[in-house]
Amino acid sequence: MIDFFNKNSFPIIAGPCVIESKDHVFKMAEHLKKIFSNLNLPFIFKSSFDKANRSSIKSFRGPGIDEGIKILSDLKNEFEIPICTDIHSIEQVKIVGDIIDIIQIPAFLCRQTDLLIEASKTNKYINVKKGQFLSPRDIDNIIKKIESTGNNKILITERGTSFGYNNLVSDMRSIALMKKNGYPVIFDASHSAQLPSSFGDYSGGDREMIPVLAKAAVAAGCDALFIEVHDNPSKAKSDSSTQWPLNKLENLIISLQKIYKAL
Repeated sequence: MIDFFNKNSFPIIAGPCVIESKDHVFKMAEHLKKIFSNLNLPFIFKSSFDKANRSSIKSFRGPGIDEGIKILSDLKNEFEIPICTDIHSIEQVKIVGDIIDIIQIPAFLCRQTDLLIEASKTNKYINVKKGQFLSPRDIDNIIKKIESTGNNKILITERGTSFGYNNLVSDMRSIALMKKNGYPVIFDASHSAQLPSSFGDYSGGDREMIPVLAKAAVAAGCDALFIEVHDNPSKAKSDSSTQWPLNKLENLIISLQKIYKAL
Protein backbone atom coordinates (compact mmCIF):
# COMPACT_ATOMS: atom_id res chain seq x y z
CA MET A 1 0.00 0.00 0.00
CA ILE A 2 1.14 3.55 -0.70
CA ASP A 3 2.81 5.32 2.21
CA PHE A 4 1.27 8.77 2.56
CA PHE A 5 3.73 9.58 5.35
CA ASN A 6 6.71 9.36 2.98
CA LYS A 7 7.76 12.95 2.36
CA ASN A 8 9.73 11.94 -0.73
CA SER A 9 6.61 10.91 -2.65
CA PHE A 10 3.57 12.82 -3.87
CA PRO A 11 0.61 10.41 -4.15
CA ILE A 12 -2.23 11.15 -6.55
CA ILE A 13 -5.79 9.97 -5.99
CA ALA A 14 -7.52 10.14 -9.37
CA GLY A 15 -10.41 8.70 -11.34
CA PRO A 16 -13.92 9.45 -12.57
CA CYS A 17 -16.38 10.83 -10.04
CA VAL A 18 -18.77 7.89 -10.28
CA ILE A 19 -18.73 4.43 -11.83
CA GLU A 20 -20.62 5.00 -15.08
CA SER A 21 -19.96 1.47 -16.37
CA LYS A 22 -17.40 -1.28 -15.93
CA ASP A 23 -15.95 -0.62 -19.38
CA HIS A 24 -15.51 3.08 -18.63
CA VAL A 25 -13.70 2.73 -15.29
CA PHE A 26 -11.47 -0.01 -16.71
CA LYS A 27 -10.52 2.25 -19.63
CA MET A 28 -9.85 5.14 -17.25
CA ALA A 29 -7.78 2.99 -14.90
CA GLU A 30 -5.65 1.72 -17.78
CA HIS A 31 -4.86 5.24 -19.01
CA LEU A 32 -4.28 6.64 -15.53
CA LYS A 33 -1.96 3.83 -14.49
CA LYS A 34 0.12 4.42 -17.62
CA ILE A 35 0.35 8.16 -16.96
CA PHE A 36 1.46 7.81 -13.36
CA SER A 37 3.83 4.95 -14.13
CA ASN A 38 5.53 7.19 -16.69
CA LEU A 39 5.75 9.99 -14.13
CA ASN A 40 6.91 7.59 -11.40
CA LEU A 41 4.23 8.78 -9.00
CA PRO A 42 2.19 6.73 -6.50
CA PHE A 43 -1.37 6.36 -7.82
CA ILE A 44 -4.65 5.41 -6.16
CA PHE A 45 -7.72 4.91 -8.35
CA LYS A 46 -10.90 6.58 -7.10
CA SER A 47 -14.50 6.22 -8.17
CA SER A 48 -17.82 6.04 -6.33
CA PHE A 49 -20.34 3.21 -6.43
CA ASP A 50 -23.06 5.56 -5.17
CA LYS A 51 -23.26 9.35 -5.08
CA ALA A 52 -25.78 9.55 -2.28
CA ASN A 53 -25.66 13.33 -1.93
CA ARG A 54 -26.56 14.41 -5.47
CA SER A 55 -28.55 17.65 -5.70
CA SER A 56 -31.57 16.17 -7.48
CA ILE A 57 -33.58 12.97 -7.08
CA LYS A 58 -33.22 12.60 -10.86
CA SER A 59 -29.40 12.68 -10.84
CA PHE A 60 -27.37 9.58 -11.72
CA ARG A 61 -25.99 7.97 -8.57
CA GLY A 62 -24.02 4.98 -9.85
CA PRO A 63 -24.50 1.21 -9.98
CA GLY A 64 -24.99 0.78 -6.24
CA ILE A 65 -22.82 -0.97 -3.70
CA ASP A 66 -23.19 -4.62 -4.78
CA GLU A 67 -22.37 -4.13 -8.44
CA GLY A 68 -20.02 -1.23 -7.75
CA ILE A 69 -17.81 -3.09 -5.29
CA LYS A 70 -17.63 -6.08 -7.64
CA ILE A 71 -16.42 -3.73 -10.41
CA LEU A 72 -13.83 -2.08 -8.14
CA SER A 73 -12.62 -5.47 -6.90
CA ASP A 74 -12.16 -6.72 -10.47
CA LEU A 75 -10.40 -3.48 -11.40
CA LYS A 76 -8.03 -3.75 -8.42
CA ASN A 77 -7.06 -7.29 -9.38
CA GLU A 78 -6.74 -6.51 -13.09
CA PHE A 79 -4.49 -3.45 -12.76
CA GLU A 80 -2.91 -4.17 -9.37
CA ILE A 81 -3.59 -0.68 -8.04
CA PRO A 82 -4.98 0.51 -4.69
CA ILE A 83 -8.58 1.72 -4.63
CA CYS A 84 -10.34 4.60 -2.88
CA THR A 85 -14.11 4.96 -2.63
CA ASP A 86 -16.58 6.71 -0.35
CA ILE A 87 -19.17 5.27 2.00
CA HIS A 88 -22.32 6.78 3.44
CA SER A 89 -23.52 4.37 6.12
CA ILE A 90 -22.21 2.02 8.80
CA GLU A 91 -23.67 -0.97 6.95
CA GLN A 92 -21.41 -0.29 3.98
CA VAL A 93 -18.21 -0.57 6.05
CA LYS A 94 -18.17 -4.38 6.22
CA ILE A 95 -18.88 -4.67 2.51
CA VAL A 96 -15.99 -2.45 1.44
CA GLY A 97 -13.59 -3.30 4.27
CA ASP A 98 -11.87 -6.29 2.64
CA ILE A 99 -11.54 -4.71 -0.79
CA ILE A 100 -11.03 -0.95 -0.55
CA ASP A 101 -7.61 0.41 0.46
CA ILE A 102 -8.73 3.93 1.36
CA ILE A 103 -12.18 4.43 2.83
CA GLN A 104 -13.34 7.95 2.14
CA ILE A 105 -15.77 9.86 4.35
CA PRO A 106 -17.74 12.47 2.37
CA ALA A 107 -17.58 16.08 3.49
CA PHE A 108 -21.22 16.21 4.58
CA LEU A 109 -20.64 13.18 6.86
CA CYS A 110 -17.26 14.16 8.31
CA ARG A 111 -18.63 14.59 11.85
CA GLN A 112 -20.72 11.40 11.94
CA THR A 113 -19.13 9.72 14.95
CA ASP A 114 -20.48 6.19 14.45
CA LEU A 115 -19.52 6.16 10.77
CA LEU A 116 -15.99 7.38 11.52
CA ILE A 117 -15.44 4.85 14.28
CA GLU A 118 -16.81 1.88 12.34
CA ALA A 119 -14.73 2.75 9.29
CA SER A 120 -11.63 3.21 11.43
CA LYS A 121 -11.99 -0.28 12.93
CA THR A 122 -11.06 -1.72 9.53
CA ASN A 123 -7.53 -0.36 10.11
CA LYS A 124 -7.54 0.91 6.55
CA TYR A 125 -6.54 4.42 5.58
CA ILE A 126 -9.44 6.75 6.40
CA ASN A 127 -9.64 9.82 4.18
CA VAL A 128 -11.94 12.44 5.69
CA LYS A 129 -13.11 15.25 3.44
CA LYS A 130 -13.24 18.37 5.60
CA GLY A 131 -16.80 19.65 5.53
CA GLN A 132 -17.50 22.90 3.70
CA PHE A 133 -18.99 24.13 6.97
CA LEU A 134 -15.90 23.54 9.14
CA SER A 135 -12.85 25.61 9.95
CA PRO A 136 -9.51 23.82 9.66
CA ARG A 137 -9.18 23.83 13.44
CA ASP A 138 -12.42 21.84 13.76
CA ILE A 139 -10.70 18.84 12.23
CA ASP A 140 -9.02 18.09 15.58
CA ASN A 141 -12.16 16.49 17.01
CA ILE A 142 -12.61 14.33 13.92
CA ILE A 143 -9.05 13.05 14.25
CA LYS A 144 -9.59 12.18 17.91
CA LYS A 145 -12.62 10.08 16.99
CA ILE A 146 -10.57 8.02 14.55
CA GLU A 147 -7.60 7.75 16.92
CA SER A 148 -9.91 6.38 19.63
CA THR A 149 -10.02 3.08 17.71
CA GLY A 150 -6.22 2.82 17.57
CA ASN A 151 -6.15 3.60 13.85
CA ASN A 152 -3.54 6.21 12.95
CA LYS A 153 -3.86 5.85 9.18
CA ILE A 154 -5.60 9.20 8.89
CA LEU A 155 -5.82 11.45 5.83
CA ILE A 156 -7.51 14.84 5.81
CA THR A 157 -8.69 16.41 2.56
CA GLU A 158 -9.27 20.11 1.99
CA ARG A 159 -12.06 20.69 -0.55
CA GLY A 160 -13.05 24.30 -0.09
CA THR A 161 -15.25 26.20 2.34
CA SER A 162 -18.74 27.59 1.76
CA PHE A 163 -18.57 31.25 0.74
CA GLY A 164 -22.04 32.74 0.65
CA TYR A 165 -24.50 30.80 -1.49
CA ASN A 166 -23.48 28.37 -4.27
CA ASN A 167 -19.80 29.15 -3.98
CA LEU A 168 -16.64 27.80 -2.36
CA VAL A 169 -13.33 29.40 -1.48
CA SER A 170 -10.05 27.60 -0.78
CA ASP A 171 -8.09 29.11 2.10
CA MET A 172 -4.56 27.77 1.69
CA ARG A 173 -3.84 28.54 5.34
CA SER A 174 -5.99 25.53 6.19
CA ILE A 175 -3.33 23.19 4.79
CA ALA A 176 -0.73 24.45 7.23
CA LEU A 177 -3.21 24.50 10.10
CA MET A 178 -4.39 20.93 9.55
CA LYS A 179 -0.85 19.60 9.05
CA LYS A 180 -0.13 20.57 12.67
CA ASN A 181 -2.03 17.43 13.68
CA GLY A 182 0.77 15.34 12.20
CA TYR A 183 -1.28 13.63 9.50
CA PRO A 184 -1.04 14.01 5.70
CA VAL A 185 -3.23 16.70 4.16
CA ILE A 186 -4.61 16.14 0.68
CA PHE A 187 -5.96 18.85 -1.59
CA ASP A 188 -9.09 18.11 -3.62
CA ALA A 189 -8.54 20.14 -6.76
CA SER A 190 -11.86 19.11 -8.33
CA HIS A 191 -14.45 19.84 -5.66
CA SER A 192 -12.65 23.02 -4.59
CA ALA A 193 -13.60 24.43 -8.00
CA GLN A 194 -17.26 23.48 -7.57
CA LEU A 195 -20.21 25.90 -7.44
CA PRO A 196 -22.61 23.80 -5.32
CA SER A 197 -26.18 23.56 -6.62
CA SER A 198 -25.60 26.69 -8.67
CA PHE A 199 -28.02 25.45 -11.35
CA GLY A 200 -30.72 24.47 -8.89
CA ASP A 201 -30.88 20.73 -9.49
CA TYR A 202 -27.19 20.28 -10.23
CA SER A 203 -23.84 21.89 -9.42
CA GLY A 204 -21.66 23.94 -11.69
CA GLY A 205 -17.99 24.73 -11.40
CA ASP A 206 -14.94 26.60 -12.67
CA ARG A 207 -12.89 23.83 -14.27
CA GLU A 208 -10.31 26.33 -15.55
CA MET A 209 -9.48 27.17 -11.91
CA ILE A 210 -8.37 23.60 -11.10
CA PRO A 211 -4.72 24.14 -12.14
CA VAL A 212 -4.59 27.46 -10.26
CA LEU A 213 -5.88 25.93 -7.05
CA ALA A 214 -3.78 22.77 -7.37
CA LYS A 215 -0.55 24.72 -7.89
CA ALA A 216 -1.34 26.98 -4.93
CA ALA A 217 -2.07 23.97 -2.71
CA VAL A 218 1.16 22.20 -3.63
CA ALA A 219 3.10 25.40 -2.98
CA ALA A 220 1.30 25.69 0.38
CA GLY A 221 2.57 22.25 1.37
CA CYS A 222 -0.17 19.68 0.73
CA ASP A 223 1.08 16.08 0.91
CA ALA A 224 -1.01 14.59 -1.91
CA LEU A 225 -3.55 15.53 -4.57
CA PHE A 226 -7.11 14.36 -5.20
CA ILE A 227 -8.45 15.03 -8.68
CA GLU A 228 -11.43 13.62 -10.52
CA VAL A 229 -10.66 12.87 -14.15
CA HIS A 230 -12.84 12.01 -17.15
CA ASP A 231 -12.10 11.29 -20.80
CA ASN A 232 -15.11 13.40 -21.83
CA PRO A 233 -16.02 15.73 -18.93
CA SER A 234 -18.93 17.42 -20.70
CA LYS A 235 -20.65 14.01 -20.99
CA ALA A 236 -19.85 12.88 -17.44
CA LYS A 237 -22.86 11.67 -15.46
CA SER A 238 -21.71 13.46 -12.30
CA ASP A 239 -19.74 16.68 -11.64
CA SER A 240 -19.30 17.35 -15.34
CA SER A 241 -18.16 20.92 -14.64
CA THR A 242 -15.27 19.98 -12.37
CA GLN A 243 -13.74 16.80 -13.73
CA TRP A 244 -10.36 17.40 -15.36
CA PRO A 245 -9.90 16.19 -18.96
CA LEU A 246 -7.85 13.00 -19.19
CA ASN A 247 -5.87 14.31 -22.17
CA LYS A 248 -4.69 17.32 -20.13
CA LEU A 249 -3.83 15.46 -16.94
CA GLU A 250 -0.20 14.56 -17.58
CA ASN A 251 0.86 18.15 -18.32
CA LEU A 252 -0.88 19.39 -15.18
CA ILE A 253 0.77 16.76 -12.99
CA ILE A 254 4.21 17.54 -14.47
CA SER A 255 3.80 21.19 -13.51
CA LEU A 256 2.75 20.16 -9.97
CA GLN A 257 5.75 17.84 -9.70
CA LYS A 258 8.07 20.74 -10.44
CA ILE A 259 6.55 22.82 -7.63
CA TYR A 260 6.67 19.90 -5.21
CA LYS A 261 10.32 19.17 -5.99
CA ALA A 262 11.21 22.84 -5.67
CA LEU A 263 9.97 22.80 -2.08
